Amino acid sequence: MGKPMAVLAVAVLIASLCSPARSDGSDHRYKEGDPVPLYANKVGPFHNPSETYRYFDLPFCIPAHLKEKKEALGEVLNGDRLVSAPYKLDFMKDKESEVICKKKLSKEEVAQFRSAVLKDYYFQMYYDDLPIWGFIGKVDKDGKDPSEYRYFLYKHIHFDVFYNKDRVIEINVRTDPNALVDLTEDKETQVEFVYTVKWKETDTLFEKRMDKYSQSSSLPHHLEIHWFSIINSCVTVLLLTGFLATILMRVLKNDFVKYAHDEESVEDAEETGWKYIHGDVFRYPRFKSLFAASLGSGTQLFTLTVFIFILALVGVFYPYNRGALFTALVVIYALTSGIAGYTSTSFYCQLEGTNWVRNLLLTGCLFCGPLFLTFCFLNTVAIAYTATAALPFGTIVVIVLIWTLVTSPLLVLGGIAGKNSKAEFQAPCRTTKYPREIPALPWYRGAIPQMAMAGFLPFSAIYIELYYIFASVWGHRIYTIYSILFIVFIILLIVTAFITVALTYFQLAAEDHEWWWRSFLCGGSTGLFIYAYCLYYYYARSDMSGFMQTSFFFGYMACICYGFFLMLGMVGFRAALLFVRHIYRSIKCE
Repeated sequence: MGKPMAVLAVAVLIASLCSPARSDGSDHRYKEGDPVPLYANKVGPFHNPSETYRYFDLPFCIPAHLKEKKEALGEVLNGDRLVSAPYKLDFMKDKESEVICKKKLSKEEVAQFRSAVLKDYYFQMYYDDLPIWGFIGKVDKDGKDPSEYRYFLYKHIHFDVFYNKDRVIEINVRTDPNALVDLTEDKETQVEFVYTVKWKETDTLFEKRMDKYSQSSSLPHHLEIHWFSIINSCVTVLLLTGFLATILMRVLKNDFVKYAHDEESVEDAEETGWKYIHGDVFRYPRFKSLFAASLGSGTQLFTLTVFIFILALVGVFYPYNRGALFTALVVIYALTSGIAGYTSTSFYCQLEGTNWVRNLLLTGCLFCGPLFLTFCFLNTVAIAYTATAALPFGTIVVIVLIWTLVTSPLLVLGGIAGKNSKAEFQAPCRTTKYPREIPALPWYRGAIPQMAMAGFLPFSAIYIELYYIFASVWGHRIYTIYSILFIVFIILLIVTAFITVALTYFQLAAEDHEWWWRSFLCGGSTGLFIYAYCLYYYYARSDMSGFMQTSFFFGYMACICYGFFLMLGMVGFRAALLFVRHIYRSIKCE
């Protein structure tokens, strides 16, 4: 019963993602004179993508019948709040300087518009599901001193709409640079808001109308940079993996020969190296419940990432498919929680843990807990700012219901299956009764220097691509080359696995047998490097400002980097465990 339901759920998810929010459920076919839906979405400072407000928070002309559009979960999470716009763009009907309304702006409204113009406010609308945006005004900086700047509001908007037979193909919006309202002084101002519509025919097919939005990230010079970064990463990876493989193979070969020779020689040789801690290598780690929970959460996040990549490569996340990514993240995270429960509890039981219920609770809260606390704080900030990023109560209820009705039951089912799996921990060597003392080691063999070494190489393989992702998530660029991103992700996994294996070998060779947590921390340390990159990006590469945008950026990036830490930590540990099992199988353990 469970499997068909899961398949059905995935099918429903893909169907819901592939169909973007329709404007009034229309089939996008119109006759001359038909009203075509135009929705105003949001306004906000251009450099602060998270700080967006409702379109009519600014004192624009409000239409007589203001209609709010019903939005899907992903759209609400994305901060979209669509309402009917004051402009009427009927199919194939040209309009010349049509007046929307005449309005007397009070001193407060003039100050509100001036503040918005000063912060580079842009507006965003959707016309027949096509995104359009423009700036609401401009600052004239002829004077050297900011006190001499002049502020203007655009009052005349030109819409150029292209159509093919009975379908809308493209829409461009521009503002008339000569039709301006001076907002420099605090005084009541009379404004006449005007718009012009021009319809033109085009040969572009309806199926190709979204292409122009995805082309910007596939321009030749952008692709060159991406391919250069990939080749650069691949060369680094090949050199590194080749270098490590050669060293490890030669060293291990010598070790095997030496240990075989030691066994043949009668006199007791000096006990050194990794072979002589075989009685301690498989001694279970401290805090095994937390360790198993970290592995479970890491495995779930890894599965989530792989599913997201599959959907991206299939073509679900095309530009401006509003909120599709957020919907996918919420639904897939909920559906994969069983994997976390199963992995965590089965590993915990392999480590001879007894309190599996507590382990399951820890697994459920390990990633969701910090995420929930961050969300609560940031949502409070957004409510204080009256921004669209503040989730309505209904959406929060939906997310809580998903968590209680889908995530939690699947987690428990996975946990019960893991507990009943009765798998045993495969240790090639018996563990001695008393732990061997770890010799004094130099400072660079400590956990933090090792983490710094382990995180730097995987980070260097991905950092060029990180800039493009950040510019897309925290800016207005469009990122569509998921195939390149997938290659970079594979490279990241390979480098993380290899560097963790190498550091684990050197740790065991120094007779330090506490490698469990160390391999997890070394694998995950790339997450800390990504967070350090966030600081660099914020101060050196972006123009973000203000408390809300800063807290959103660092708050949500902390959650994402923590997710990376858990996921790559799991990859590092799994690779190290395979390696350790392999080398201890290859020697005779007494």
